[in-house]
Amino acid sequence: QLQLLESGGGLVQAGGSLRLSCAASGRSISTYAMAWFRQAPGKEREFVSNISWNGATTNYADSVKGRVTISRDNDKSTVYLEMNSLKPEDAAVYYCAANWRRSWTDSHEPSDYDYWGQGTQVTVSS
Repeated sequence: QLQLLESGGGLVQAGGSLRLSCAASGRSISTYAMAWFRQAPGKEREFVSNISWNGATTNYADSVKGRVTISRDNDKSTVYLEMNSLKPEDAAVYYCAANWRRSWTDSHEPSDYDYWGQGTQVTVSS
C-alpha cells in the first residue's frame, strides 16, 4: 500500500517562500503521475500542479504559475513543491496525490488520483 507523507508547511510572511516535500513509502512511485492540491477552509480542494513519472512534463494552475515549481526525485521517492512570492490567498492545507494508473495525466480532478497524503498546513501572513 502506497503511503504519502507531506512536510515543509508552516507560517510565512507574504512574499516569502516554502518548499513542500511528499515522501512516498510502501511502493515505488517512479512510474506514477504525481500532483499537489490544496484546500482552504470552506473551499473545495483545488489543483495546484502535477508532474509526469520522469519529471519531463509539468502543469500548473493559473493562480500559481510563475511562482511555483514542482519536481521529483524518484531515487528518493519524493516529490517537491517550491513556492515563492507567497500570497495570503495561497494559505491552505496542501496535499500530495498519486495516480498509479498513469505515468502522466493532465487531469486537475481530485477524483482522478488514487492515493493521498494527510496534508501540510501553509499559512501566509499579510
